Amino acid sequence: MDTFSFIFTVAFFEAVLRLATPLLLGTLGVLLCERAGVLNLGIEGIMVAGAFAGWLAVYAGLPLWGGVAVAAGVGALLGLLHAALVVGLALSQHVAGLGLTLLATALSYYGYRVAFPKVSSPPTIEPFAAMEWLPIPVLAGQTPLTLLALLLVPFVAWFLMRTPAGLALRMVGENPHAAAAQGISVGGTRTAAIVAGSALMGVAGAFLTLSAFNAFYFNMVNGRGWICVALVVFASWRPGKALVGALLFAFFDALQLRLQAAGVGGVPHQLWLMLPYVLSIVALVLVARKAAYPRALMKPYRAGER
Repeated sequence: MDTFSFIFTVAFFEAVLRLATPLLLGTLGVLLCERAGVLNLGIEGIMVAGAFAGWLAVYAGLPLWGGVAVAAGVGALLGLLHAALVVGLALSQHVAGLGLTLLATALSYYGYRVAFPKVSSPPTIEPFAAMEWLPIPVLAGQTPLTLLALLLVPFVAWFLMRTPAGLALRMVGENPHAAAAQGISVGGTRTAAIVAGSALMGVAGAFLTLSAFNAFYFNMVNGRGWICVALVVFASWRPGKALVGALLFAFFDALQLRLQAAGVGGVPHQLWLMLPYVLSIVALVLVARKAAYPRALMKPYRAGER
């Protein structure tokens, strides 16, 4: 059997789509925030909090979709905190985002230690089952959260491009003073975008504990939040391209996992781990030069100032 023949199997592309799901959900969340002019570097911590809160809720007795709702709610609350700092107080978006990541991660790990002080291995739950009833082979091996992520791509695109609320959000991200002159609440629009985007980030984290795995582990998010921030630039702030970027990174990630398992050429596994990141950086450099970013991104808005 040829070393790379696994690329042409259904199982491989099922793995690609599964790996892409949390990236896609997180990227859509970041995209909503940045389209409104706000960089949300709290995504890494929000994903950790969503993963923990959703899993803990299901472990406590809620149904799986209840756990997803809890994760979205926790993400939205953290987004509201972020909005209070960067919109209400006009603080540095970089500093506030990194601080939020540290806070959410620390609270999640602390909450786990308090809830399970004497447990050596994480308790498990029954995660979402695969949708084997679907007639499409690759989708049949996925869970409902993957289908939700895929459906959100056209929905977010439609919302941004075809609705008055989406137009207001994009206008706030391009020229908040002009938006304010048209009677649009810049602070309210940005806050709503951050809350909605952070809710999606929370669901992205919940996918890891309620779908991909069946327990909560420390460091399970493993930098996926930072990848989402980079994928938004790769996607030029467009939902359709965000899907392509998430699938591209997931393809390289699934590839390196298979190559590690095959032990190709005796190459150290660390080099295979680097592969998706190196190739993603190359793709990002090639695309980012032509990216048309929101003009008011990372610029605080203060009424009356120019």
